[in-house]
Amino acid sequence: MFTLAEPPLFTRLRPARRVLIAGAGGGFDVYAGLPLAFALRAQGKEVHFANLAFSDLNRLELDDWVAPDVARVRPGSAGDDGYFPERTLARWLGTRGWPPVVHAFPRVGARPLRAAYEALVAQLAVDAVVLVDGGTDILLRGDESGLGTPEEDMASLAAVAALEGVDRIVASLGFGIDAFHGVCHAHVLENLAALDREGGYLGALSIPSASPEAAAYLDAVADANRATPDRPSIVQGQIAAALRGEFGNVHGTTRTAGSELFVNPLMGVYFAADLVTLAAGVGYLGELAGTSTAMDVALVIEAHRDRVTRRPRRAIPH
Repeated sequence: MFTLAEPPLFTRLRPARRVLIAGAGGGFDVYAGLPLAFALRAQGKEVHFANLAFSDLNRLELDDWVAPDVARVRPGSAGDDGYFPERTLARWLGTRGWPPVVHAFPRVGARPLRAAYEALVAQLAVDAVVLVDGGTDILLRGDESGLGTPEEDMASLAAVAALEGVDRIVASLGFGIDAFHGVCHAHVLENLAALDREGGYLGALSIPSASPEAAAYLDAVADANRATPDRPSIVQGQIAAALRGEFGNVHGTTRTAGSELFVNPLMGVYFAADLVTLAAGVGYLGELAGTSTAMDVALVIEAHRDRVTRRPRRAIPH
């Protein structure tokens, strides 16, 4: 039973002994799970990390592959020195006394990604999977005016929705950031209200800026920016700025030059949902189950968009 005294996200995870924090959308998404991971570890839970990778995984050694389409990335793993978020995070975790391992999935369709998740969940014997998204496009159903960059998020959502025997949760961090990619955040709020009516909304949880979880996250993001100076994360940079108390048109990288940003405290808030309930509301998710490649996923989404009536954009009237 949920109460005001404990965030529903932590109520759901209370029975879990081992939790997999997995980045849904590729790139630096797994970093959005770090505050949650530190809080769970402080509760005595064993926490593991995984990420859908934009990195070049072809340079990994054969022994790094623990199953088809899932690799174990460690500080010494071979890869691109200019961009390898999973290895960067593994190195940083080692400096913090964590096992220096981040598992990586290549960009594939939902069918092989499901098999990869099944293999990893069995190997790690986890009780729960928390799929984390930097931004809010994982909360979109497909009929919104803009979907952001949904392909990787939805492949991950479809893959994890098909898992059995584990608790499955979605946690979104970075409300407002996806406006950069055309997302209407009034639609995000409308979807959260619908999830609440269906019993699938697990509430909003602010990361206290003075907490050890925030401090660890800020240190990890700063480390990632140093390791990846040419491709720093736009999403994690804005979340970090919000956790430092910055506000408004704050640019942490030249990659956002020419756009107007709105850094604000809501970017430091987790919005959590039951993954199965969320997945059931995505109009095309069932069609993703048989996809083999990232292109297959994109084509399914495009076809759905062509036949659905889209909700018109609306402003948040405040």
